[in-house]
Amino acid sequence: MSIHADDPITRAGLATELRQCTEIELVDPPLGGSARVVVFALDAVTAPALELIRAARTRDGAQAVLVVSTLSDDDLLTVVESGACSVLWRWEATATWLTQAVVRAAAGDAALPSDLLTRLLRQVGRLQQHVLRPQGLSLGGLSDRERQVLRLAADGFGTDEIAFELAYSKRTVSNVLHDITARYQLRNRTHAVAYAIREGLI
Repeated sequence: MSIHADDPITRAGLATELRQCTEIELVDPPLGGSARVVVFALDAVTAPALELIRAARTRDGAQAVLVVSTLSDDDLLTVVESGACSVLWRWEATATWLTQAVVRAAAGDAALPSDLLTRLLRQVGRLQQHVLRPQGLSLGGLSDRERQVLRLAADGFGTDEIAFELAYSKRTVSNVLHDITARYQLRNRTHAVAYAIREGLI
């Protein structure tokens, strides 16, 4: 793992604590490309910090653990979208807690403090109620009609049979399937069905 901090004193303190943990190997310099986990210790979430988190995820494939002093609701969603897998409050980030978060992140697991998890779930509920549902969409990004068409396609129904079953025109069914494959960059109907099943969308 490696450490990125707002200031050298915080970085040195975290490094001293974590070097005592036999489960963790500290890599220098931070963001060097060889760390499986990068710990970001920040006072607050800033645009440059988010870019560093995204870079660690996309360029190096590293898991990002965020240690932060303050986090607004908007920042919480942005942090999750940026790819951070775990968040710890600074005042809770003991060597034991941080070690557990790093080990879990290296294994692909995520962790949020209970208060942040509650806030995140509230935000997801508001997103579903005020943004997605009025447009006929779900969190998976599929409308009810799209899910109905994909379920029947998964059951082996052809275009004509789907159209008859749902009282749609064949053109509507074809358009629905085309929209899904284009949106998710899928090759064809079979690929769309496999993707929807694998992702739990139907």
